[in-house]
Amino acid sequence: MVTDNVPWSVKLEKWIALLLKASTPVFGICYGHQMLARAAGGRVDLHPHGKEIGTVRVQLLPDCSNDPIFQSLPKSMLVHVSHSQAVLDLPKAATRLAAGTHEPNHAFRLGSCAWGVQFHPEYSADIMRSYIKEQTSELESAGNDVSCLLNAVSETPIAA
Repeated sequence: MVTDNVPWSVKLEKWIALLLKASTPVFGICYGHQMLARAAGGRVDLHPHGKEIGTVRVQLLPDCSNDPIFQSLPKSMLVHVSHSQAVLDLPKAATRLAAGTHEPNHAFRLGSCAWGVQFHPEYSADIMRSYIKEQTSELESAGNDVSCLLNAVSETPIAA
């Protein structure tokens, strides 16, 4: 977890801040999304509504129309997610690009060369199912219907 502040992660956060100052291209996924936000002054912590896992729909926001990565994507797409922590407050300089019903900050941009996505573009449906199955006990203890989560998993070619 980003908030564990383990030494390597604290060093990474400082390095990301230097990359941002140097206008070095950065693309953060999940933990990287959270680290990018925190390095730029955002707030990361446990999501107040608990873990988000599975295949979910996100909506792209109006600022995507001018974004070099998101501008050609449809206004809505399926993505794979697995996270307990989230960017609760975006950095002041961030442009919010995508939101879901559980997660309001699924994607953002900082300046012209840094992006963060909470979702996992690198996951396939098989990988997503494996993550859900591996966490069955934890998910059921939290009141989740694992069979429903597994049945909702699908490929996410647009997000990939």
